[in-house]
This record gives sequence, structure tokens and C-alpha cells, in this order.
Amino acid sequence: MLTVCALYHFTRFPDPAALRAPLLGLCHAEGITGTLILAGEGINGTIAGPPDGVARALAHLRSLPGCAALVAKDSASPAMPFGRMKVRIKAEIVTMGQPDINPLAAVGHYVAPADWNALIAAPDVAVIDTRNGYEVAIGTFQGATDPETTSFRAFPDWWEKNAARFDGKRVAMFCTGGIRCEKATSFLKSRGVDQVFHLQGGILKYLEEVPAEQSLWQGQCFVFDQRVSVGHGLQPGNLQSCHACRRPLTADDRAEATYEVGAGCRHCADEYSEADRMRFRQRHRQMLLAAERGTRHLGWADEA
Repeated sequence: MLTVCALYHFTRFPDPAALRAPLLGLCHAEGITGTLILAGEGINGTIAGPPDGVARALAHLRSLPGCAALVAKDSASPAMPFGRMKVRIKAEIVTMGQPDINPLAAVGHYVAPADWNALIAAPDVAVIDTRNGYEVAIGTFQGATDPETTSFRAFPDWWEKNAARFDGKRVAMFCTGGIRCEKATSFLKSRGVDQVFHLQGGILKYLEEVPAEQSLWQGQCFVFDQRVSVGHGLQPGNLQSCHACRRPLTADDRAEATYEVGAGCRHCADEYSEADRMRFRQRHRQMLLAAERGTRHLGWADEA
């Protein structure tokens, strides 16, 4: 059984590019795959590999400046969910497009998973899901507001247009692993919202720690690897991904006339040209041929 490790940590890296080669070399040596993003504001990503190798990678990350307190969330997978290892340098570790927002300076109140149910059940609390619409569609908390955004960059504009809806309310926010809420709650505090809270460790930590019979979570949680989704106890769900747009698909989605294995689904029927579809079909054929040879093709899950 392999370990899948989701992590993030906000700190200041004066030269994130200098950290890339040693980190990439270690992951290759330990048989680890996945994606890590380095930026001046910290590190974010998900990796997978043998438990001992992942532990050594985490030890290396925690040895970096300001990263001793880095917290990671582990789950198990019988198969490698990523095809290769990537370490990327970006302007932000989660892209909000708000350069003045700094979670190290101001952030919302953390709420442990064990205390989350009581908070979101309170009548004076508004619950906001900060994830993208396609993630919310397969699962969310009871009564949560869906901003219906297509990217995290759109969240600040959504808030500015809808802030009046939440006057007089405490605001509780959540996301997959916690990182978006670090910035989202910091953003709200910059707009004068003091009573803003977020789920510590995100949905993944909640599903790991809160028993199903006590849970207020409904549905599945989208994850950005080939498991596609997880449920309570972080058990893999029953969804598949569209190999064109990467959105999660139910059995009903795959029964639609617009669905073509490896090439598209109802969500992206109007988003790609026929040339794109031909490229997707060719990629899918290459993936099938690789599977027949007993090898792995670096397909959709390893791009972009």
C-alpha cells in the first residue's frame, strides 16, 4: 500500500527556485511521484510513494526555513495515483490573484474537525464552500453556500458582490485541504470581517476524523489525482474523470450522449474544438497501448 500525502505550508522562501533541484532529486531517489509547487509564499502539493520514502521527503520539507511546523494529511492507495514527479516554481502556491493578501499576517480562526458540526449548525453562522463549482457538485456540507466559481481567482469578486448577504453573520469557510481558506479568510479579514472561521485540515481531515454516523458531509470529496474522489475514512469513491476537462463524472454523466471515453463529456461539450478532440482521442489510444504493454503513459493526469 502506498502513501498519498497532501500538504501545504505558508512561509517566506527568498529563493524558491534554489530549493527545486534537491527536492526533486530526493523524490526521484525515493520513488515518489506527484506535484509540489514552490513560491515565495511557501509550498503546496500532493505526493505519493512508499511510506518510508514519503516520510523522508516530509523530513526534508520540514528542514526547510520556516517549515518545521508543516502539517501533512496522509491516505492510502493500492496503486500509484501519479505518473511522474514535478516540482514547479510559481508566483503563488494557490492562485487567488490578490498579491496583498498574506495569511502569515492575518487569517481566520481555525476550527478542529471535532468542533466543526457545532459551529456550522449555529443559526448565526453562514457556511461558504470556497472550492470550484465542479468540486461542490459532487459533495459539500449541509446548508453550505456555493459561490459557483470556476477558479479561485473568481472568489474575491464573488465576495465583493455578495458580502451584504452575510451582514451580521459569523462566516465559516472550508475547502479540500485547508489552503484556499488560508487565503480566503485572510481576504475577508482584509475586508473588515473579523468573525471568520475555517475548517482546520479541510474536508480531508474532517472525513478522516469524524465518524460517518456523526458527519454533516454529503456526497464525495474531489481530489486532484487518479482516485478522483474520497469519502469517509478517506476511502476512494466511485467517480471517474473526464480525460478532456478533468471534471468528475458519475455513472449518469457517462451515460450521456455527449460522453466519449478519453475525449469529452457533457461539462466540456462546448469547450473544445474538433482538433482538440482528435488530440484527446490519440492520447487515449496511447494510454490504452501503454496499459497493454504493462507500462504507464504520462497522460492527462500528468499534464498542465
